[in-house]
Amino acid sequence: MGKLVYGMVVSLDGVAVAEGGLGAGAEDEEVHTYVGDLFRGVGTYLYGRRMYETMVFWETAHALPDAPPHVVRYARDWQAAEKVVFSSTLERVSSARTRIERRFEEDAVRRLKEESPHDLTVDGPTLAAHAVRAGLVDEYHLFVTTSAVGGGTRFFPDGVRLDLDLVEHRAFGNGLVHLRYRAR
Repeated sequence: MGKLVYGMVVSLDGVAVAEGGLGAGAEDEEVHTYVGDLFRGVGTYLYGRRMYETMVFWETAHALPDAPPHVVRYARDWQAAEKVVFSSTLERVSSARTRIERRFEEDAVRRLKEESPHDLTVDGPTLAAHAVRAGLVDEYHLFVTTSAVGGGTRFFPDGVRLDLDLVEHRAFGNGLVHLRYRAR
């Protein structure tokens, strides 16, 4: 059985999507390599349309003329995984190993977890809110930048209380901090 993992870069004030970005940190080679290593075992990515449209970059990133090795490795790992895009508007996908589901169904995601020999991720705060509210998320990974942005879409959905156990943390030279929590 796979775990469902929700992880994102967030600002100091807990925002996962903000106009103007979340601050520096995630583009750092050390951080990017760490994230790639951390999520290498993921077998399935669950995306909403907007997150998929952002992440589909990795379908061809390995072919960029000056792509550094850590970018090529991440692209290859992403390409090897299954992708499920939850969207009522997306007409077609532009990456291999990808399918569209028209709506998020808790029981279907629960079955995916039960049947998967690998971990799954739910990516993007809007889609993840459904999984968080349904109690489907097993681990939370916050990659906290050094900026407070003052508003935007928060990592955790409103109206949900979670009591979590901190199981790992790491600080990087650029100030970004990784916090890994497990659901109780």
